[in-house]
Amino acid sequence: MADEPLVLGIETSCDETGVGIVRGTTLLADAIASSVDEHARFGGVVPEVASRAHLEAMVPTIERALKEAGVSARDLDGIAVTAGPGLAGALLVGVSAAKAYAYALGKPLYGVNHLASHICVDQLEHGALPEPTMALLVSGGHSSLLLSTDITADVRPLGATIDDAAGEAFDKIARVLNLGFPGGPVIDRYAKEGDPTAIAFPRGLTGPRDPAYDFSFSGLKTAVARWIEAKRAAGEEVPVRDVAASFQEAVVDVLTRKAVRACKDEGVDHLMIGGGVAANTRLRALAQERCEAAGIRLRVPRPKLCTDNGAMVAALGAEMVARDRAASDWDLSADSSLPVTEPHVPGSAHRPGHDQVHEVSMENLYS
Repeated sequence: MADEPLVLGIETSCDETGVGIVRGTTLLADAIASSVDEHARFGGVVPEVASRAHLEAMVPTIERALKEAGVSARDLDGIAVTAGPGLAGALLVGVSAAKAYAYALGKPLYGVNHLASHICVDQLEHGALPEPTMALLVSGGHSSLLLSTDITADVRPLGATIDDAAGEAFDKIARVLNLGFPGGPVIDRYAKEGDPTAIAFPRGLTGPRDPAYDFSFSGLKTAVARWIEAKRAAGEEVPVRDVAASFQEAVVDVLTRKAVRACKDEGVDHLMIGGGVAANTRLRALAQERCEAAGIRLRVPRPKLCTDNGAMVAALGAEMVARDRAASDWDLSADSSLPVTEPHVPGSAHRPGHDQVHEVSMENLYS
């Protein structure tokens, strides 16, 4: 256990300041400071508000994670940080903090991909990822089907959302129903008391000529909104629970149907689901049902590890260290559109920033 890499991970791609510490595939700490309440009154995430919240929360959250893990910053083998994709300003806060800590401590720095981290976090729950791994990632910003033969170096996109991501659609429908923000948890809760077959909402991109693995939820969102508007215009009461259940069913039906199809087509006998929407109880249940029927093993992390967190970044960072991947250079920057085909941002071949382990050993922040 002591020989496994001890890595601290920083996640600031959106509205949660996450700091995780792992040793190998063992989670030691998962500290999160969320600014979701600050965004709720706007009905969505405000980038500038998120960036300022990250600035305020960064140092206290890192200190809390180190205390929870019972380790010293000096003991770390590396520091990993989400370099992208995400909100540019928010990412810059995390990358700047990670560079400062790594430099002050004389530790290697690893800029990693947010989406690849969502896949890698499952190692903390269910052990080493099979290779290849089929992953369905669903969140407020992404709905993707990914195939990875090596989580540190080879992640191939099979399909993605062409408009609204699944989580974004949940937020918008919750707003139309006056249920507040964020929409995912509240719609999940109302849907449990509704009838998923009450309203036949459309399933986007499921026709015979449509892309097999791409997703579209914009048409569904519009159909639901118009259905609600028509009810209100007629002076009729909107059956909120039935609408929530029927909308949710339309989303998870498409997600699970395409994911199982991808597994069959690619000859992969397991499916990993991650991202914030993976915490949805109906998605987890329907995925389990369909995977069992198809002879596919389902891997879904516990809900807390599905949403954005530092543990997932630390998990991927630890895998980078374990596989001796090149660390990032000191000129690492945030990339709001970092492609998933780049699981991490390596430095140049000779890794100049890390071969000269800092001549100036500044008394670090934890002297």
